[in-house]
Amino acid sequence: MNDAAGILELPEGCLSEVLSLTSPRDACRAASITKGFTSAADSDAVWERFLPPDYREVIARSVSLSPLVFDTKKQLYLFLSDSHILLDHGHLSFHVDKESGKKCYMLGAKELSIAWQDDSRYWEWRNIPESRFLEVCILRKVWWLEIQGRIPAMVLSPKSTYMAYLVFRTTGESRGLAVPGKTKISFHGIEMETENVYLQRPAGAANVITTMHREDDVFPRRRKDGWMEIKLGEFECDELESDNGEIVMAFDEHRSWKCGLIIEGIELRPK
Repeated sequence: MNDAAGILELPEGCLSEVLSLTSPRDACRAASITKGFTSAADSDAVWERFLPPDYREVIARSVSLSPLVFDTKKQLYLFLSDSHILLDHGHLSFHVDKESGKKCYMLGAKELSIAWQDDSRYWEWRNIPESRFLEVCILRKVWWLEIQGRIPAMVLSPKSTYMAYLVFRTTGESRGLAVPGKTKISFHGIEMETENVYLQRPAGAANVITTMHREDDVFPRRRKDGWMEIKLGEFECDELESDNGEIVMAFDEHRSWKCGLIIEGIELRPK
């Protein structure tokens, strides 16, 4: 108790400096300990350190008709960690990871390169209420499925391990998606591939194309927002390389005719 009282005798600026070296969760916990900590833990000096260094430039690219205005940096942090803001032409979404403050992005379908995406015989562009983007890409029918996304490394948080996910849904009429595809991550000349990645779980053995290493099969999982995702891979974005280079993320499968796939985008988030 005496130690705590001694800490509270420190100037608020000193307390804020100490708390800014912790984490958003620790700062929130500190604010609930005593009234003496609350002012320091909620201060702009603390939450400015938790926000990405270039957050002003990022949110300036928001396509929202109303500017993002908040009374405190903590309010802004909590908003950016709970919401997804659309940037540029509305084809890219951004938020911060609530635990770390690191930057997260999703490239909408319009930001991706999808084989035959502009041929209405194979793909359809449509607005659906479940998506954060204005349009998603819906597969009519195609044999050659190839989806690729690219993002500059410099827009990500340095000294971080990122994971990339393909985010999608399927329709009630989906067919041909329970066959193994391949994912690939390319960065600084290094390519990492994963085989036997499925967009749908096979309903039974009769629907499965035999593979050599079934224990390595990768299946999609359902997200909290109701969409499905499969992991495309992960990569290190270290401090020295974060200002140059481009990350290329891809999924491809060309073993059968397929339909009923709804592509929302590719998401990158810290591990």
